[in-house]
Amino acid sequence: MNLPSITIKPFGIHAILMEWPNEVSESILDNILLFEKYLKHKCLESKDWETVPAYNSLLLTNRHLVIQHDVFGNKLQDWYADSKEIKPSKRYLWRLPVSYDAEFGIDMKEVSEKLGKTPEEIIELHTSHVYTLYGIGFLPGFMYLGGLPKALELPRKPSPRLKVRQGAVGLAGKQTGIYPQESPGGWNIIGNCSVPMFDVTKEQPCFVSVGDKIQFYQISRAEYDLHKIEAEVGIYQPEKIEMDA
Repeated sequence: MNLPSITIKPFGIHAILMEWPNEVSESILDNILLFEKYLKHKCLESKDWETVPAYNSLLLTNRHLVIQHDVFGNKLQDWYADSKEIKPSKRYLWRLPVSYDAEFGIDMKEVSEKLGKTPEEIIELHTSHVYTLYGIGFLPGFMYLGGLPKALELPRKPSPRLKVRQGAVGLAGKQTGIYPQESPGGWNIIGNCSVPMFDVTKEQPCFVSVGDKIQFYQISRAEYDLHKIEAEVGIYQPEKIEMDA
């Protein structure tokens, strides 16, 4: 297996950044995740290390260690060259419910006009595609999902809102995503997901992982309200399908 070339540079005294070719590519993301697994199992024994994969980069941080970037960077290059045979981790397809009710889809009319499609066509396109989770950030649990149909691509709003509702499902550029909590935001909102995406009380606060797949499906407002109640009492479980490695 030919490995893509990487560059390594300092990211403060406690961190180092590895960068792959600057493109949105599932093969590059797969390579990053494989190397992250190799580092965790073979190289970075201390639990003080944290790794953050996203798109075409892998950030390594250690708050208790001042990193000698030249020395450690050479180690990373050597480890990367030796990591070819690592087996991939399990990946999952998560099916997440979305209500596209008018109360939630506050930008649906504007999106419909800009794209020249009916709301029903937009919903059909949005729910018929499977998205790849390329990164988690901006907010804890905010998923950056690639694979948006070209017919749904449109820019962020020129002026972000001061408040976007928790669970809001939006479109921006070539991506779609869910706001895990109320926050400012500039994405075009077309619905709301009834599944809590981040729960600080759980051992794994965000149940999805970079490299997982997401598919949305439409639910009614009544189903949305039921899911919210089930989530509040801790009995709602999103649909999870193990994918072939």
